[in-house]
Amino acid sequence: MSSSESQEKSRAARRRWITFGEIIGVIAVGISGLTLWNNWNDRRETKAEQAATASRAATRASRLVLVAGETGKHELALKTSSADQTVQSQTILFPPALQLSAAETTGEPRIDAGWFEHALFRARNDAHLPDASRGDERLPIVIVTRFLADGEPHEDVALYDLGYSITGKFLSGHSLTLRGLSLVSHVKRDHAEAKLDTRWKKLLAGAGGS
Repeated sequence: MSSSESQEKSRAARRRWITFGEIIGVIAVGISGLTLWNNWNDRRETKAEQAATASRAATRASRLVLVAGETGKHELALKTSSADQTVQSQTILFPPALQLSAAETTGEPRIDAGWFEHALFRARNDAHLPDASRGDERLPIVIVTRFLADGEPHEDVALYDLGYSITGKFLSGHSLTLRGLSLVSHVKRDHAEAKLDTRWKKLLAGAGGS
């Protein structure tokens, strides 16, 4: 092999190595870019998941459900279904037909039969309902609750059925016992009284009232 042929083969070999090196470099840059993109995408998805989790937690924290605690004959203690919520005050609205002012509580969520029992007795008598219960009766009420969740203030407005039983005669005197509380639906504050009136009329008709 001549000297010129040998030199040409050497130059060709160097060109091949340079080309191979360039390919390796491009592949390395591509892998590095893909790794960076994957890391960025993973961080973005993680942040999105964290934001969604925080949003769901905030929604749960701001959604209140009241349940009956210790029950007495004439008073019903209330508590939240979540231990992370603390009731600050409440406003209890009664059906318009009872012609009652709203009851207010502060720091001690409860329902007292004394707030409404005489008006309820009159309404039942006017509707020609039986003097004694044939089971657990229901009185619709709206409870506006102001409470704290994770240190943040919230307000919940909800329609509930208050369970009660009644015995006695209208003229000789009735006895009313509170039984429990059942959530019907969460409502908007502006619609609360209309929803309450509709619920009252429905329950009254179902009980045989005129």
